[in-house]
Amino acid sequence: MSSNTKLKEAYDIESKHGAFYTGGNIQWLEDTLYCQTHNAVNLLNIETGTVTQSIGEPKENEEIDAIQTFTTDGNRFVSSHKSGLLKLWNQSGTLEKMWKYIHKGPIAKLCLKLNILASGGSDSTVRIWDMQYQTCFLALKGCQGVINVVEFHSEENSLFASGDDGKINQYELKKGELINVYEAHFSKVTAIVFTHDKNHFVSCGRDKVLVLWEFNKKTPLKTTAIYEAIETIVGLPAKFKLPDFKSSSEEIYVASAGENGVVRVWALKNPRQVYAQSNSLVSKATEGGLAVTHLIYNQKFKSLAIVTVEHNIVIHHLKSFVCLKQFIGFSDDILDIAFLGKHDSHFAVATNSKDIKLYTNNSMSCQLLKGHEDFVLALAVCPQDRDLLLSASKDNSVRLWKLIAGVQMDCLATAKKHTGSVGSVSFFQNFATNFISASHDTCLKLWTIQENKQRSTVKVTLNCKQTVVAHQKDINSVSVSPNDKMVASASQDKTVKLWTSDSLELIGMLKGHKRGVWSVRFSPVDQVVVTSSADCTIKLWSVANLSCLKTFEGHESSVLKAEFLSHGLQILSAGADGLLKLFNIKNSECQCTMDQHEGRVWALAVKPDESGFISGGSDSYLIKWKDVTEERKQQRQKELEELALEEQKLSNYIQSDKLLKALKLALKLERPFQTLKIVERIIKRGESGLPDTIESLRNDQKESLLNCALNWNMNSKNCHPAQLVINILMGQLQTGDFRPVGFSNIMETALPYTERHFKRLTQMMQDINLVSYSINCMQPHSKSVQM
Repeated sequence: MSSNTKLKEAYDIESKHGAFYTGGNIQWLEDTLYCQTHNAVNLLNIETGTVTQSIGEPKENEEIDAIQTFTTDGNRFVSSHKSGLLKLWNQSGTLEKMWKYIHKGPIAKLCLKLNILASGGSDSTVRIWDMQYQTCFLALKGCQGVINVVEFHSEENSLFASGDDGKINQYELKKGELINVYEAHFSKVTAIVFTHDKNHFVSCGRDKVLVLWEFNKKTPLKTTAIYEAIETIVGLPAKFKLPDFKSSSEEIYVASAGENGVVRVWALKNPRQVYAQSNSLVSKATEGGLAVTHLIYNQKFKSLAIVTVEHNIVIHHLKSFVCLKQFIGFSDDILDIAFLGKHDSHFAVATNSKDIKLYTNNSMSCQLLKGHEDFVLALAVCPQDRDLLLSASKDNSVRLWKLIAGVQMDCLATAKKHTGSVGSVSFFQNFATNFISASHDTCLKLWTIQENKQRSTVKVTLNCKQTVVAHQKDINSVSVSPNDKMVASASQDKTVKLWTSDSLELIGMLKGHKRGVWSVRFSPVDQVVVTSSADCTIKLWSVANLSCLKTFEGHESSVLKAEFLSHGLQILSAGADGLLKLFNIKNSECQCTMDQHEGRVWALAVKPDESGFISGGSDSYLIKWKDVTEERKQQRQKELEELALEEQKLSNYIQSDKLLKALKLALKLERPFQTLKIVERIIKRGESGLPDTIESLRNDQKESLLNCALNWNMNSKNCHPAQLVINILMGQLQTGDFRPVGFSNIMETALPYTERHFKRLTQMMQDINLVSYSINCMQPHSKSVQM
């Protein structure tokens, strides 16, 4: 163990990535995606993959008012809420206006055009609002059911709306008259789009057809069968290119996506499919369900955004249909995290999903790794080849993946021998060909990866080398020692067992935890292991004699993860209480506590160079932490140097008799005793100078001086300067020259001691008067004695 190893002292948040889209409306303007969550609208920058702003995020202790839907033109936002309010926000996120929306039920759709807002409600009406005065000047009737489609025509002064009856109503907005009803659908209309020639529009619905209409003509021009229910379509520009296809400016094209999860492009004047996506990343919907909820075209990037029912956003370039970026709107519970790739370029995340999410570390762009048939529970990266990844799943299998050229992740092999969910996996430390898996079937299995020169392209089903029934209950964690000689397994049966790595023979058992053990890790340098348990403790064990060396306490809930840091000198732990703690092993003290999660912290992944780590939990937050120990040390050193300079300056002011400057500096440095001495020196010059000095102070300085005076007032020796200061400041309070915060608390602090001083001084005055009276009474008798 290196004697000059620097211990970690503090970590700070590098970035925090939570759920930015949980369903509902979504819009794409310029380089920003506007994404709806339960109580806010998040602005996601597609270049960086980060949320730059949240509109409507409730403040601390503020009651949550759930958002039903929203609309924006990029400068203003209008949101409808569960409370029955419409709220208008400006670009900076400031609430400008709010008013009742009158609808008899929630609003399903909002549409904003210039100073006019249209709201489609569940009460079968569309209301038109004047945004300047927030007044409803039209109530449009004629639709049936919940109104999910509301669109302004870009040029004509009309509005299109549709409910549950399959009809599309066109309203004239000057008088609010219903001027046209378009009937062709036999099911609910889910979307309408206006074409580039301004003379037509296209509608789609659950009846699996696309209908091309000409304005003011009630008979459809063309009806195209697409053989899938779709929620959304998007109109394409007059000129565009697709793989192996070039558009004609005389034709009308739309792109659709529905239950099959595939984007298809249709020509509608001469009905036909001109393109079908071959590289879809969206899983096909189960029977009666949805796969794609939104399809958005962005003219600036010439790209399509596909929004899935799982709240994932996939962006494809239209010309090549290459996937440019993927974003995960909502991850649910984050179960495990693992860094991989050269220089930790990527990290993999296991969530309550059968797909593994592979993030690019810099841009937070994501790709989904498909293959498992049930939730992925655990991940592990090979120390010898950081492009290799193991994943363990509830489908009873383990999969081996390889990162190819830092871009693509391929599944190389599948291990299927367990009869229960596989909860933990671990590579050998020095060999990339062996790994251990642990399952809820209580078995440990040793696997060998067969050498295959084409293994990056050929899948291999792995055979199990050794199997042992290891525990009486579920195995939660498995770890391999640094020299690959030993394996440790932790179980819900409250025990940790040590095994030989080649034959899985039992070496010994570690007993001491009072509840199930969640994790076990070998020290990188010493013959010890660390375990964390549901009994709220972390224990350090000797591998040599199987004894417990230390117990670390501090968590108030189950400790779910524990990792060694600083060459085995520190332990980083994660708990079900949402806390991360850093312990020093030598003195068993908690060095720091990090409180940013709002639920159980299931996942903890430390970078190989220990410059930072990522945590994730049941709150769906991925938090990147960075080591700021050196920065904090430098900051403290800088503060000490600045403090020394300020104290020297204060001493110089006092010696040069610049008492006003000295008083201001003493208040700034929070030096009550030195402030008292300065006030006493001012009083010695004459009490009349003290009010002028206090008058020269700012309001915050006066408040600091008052707090100092209240502190002095507790001691009878200092009551005179304290009472003078309090009296002067109370006078300024009456004239309005002094405005303290928390006046009632100030009076509660000042009154008891002031009353005590008053009683003491009153008693002293009585005693003095008694002495004076006694002297006066004695004077005649003294004269008679002298005579």
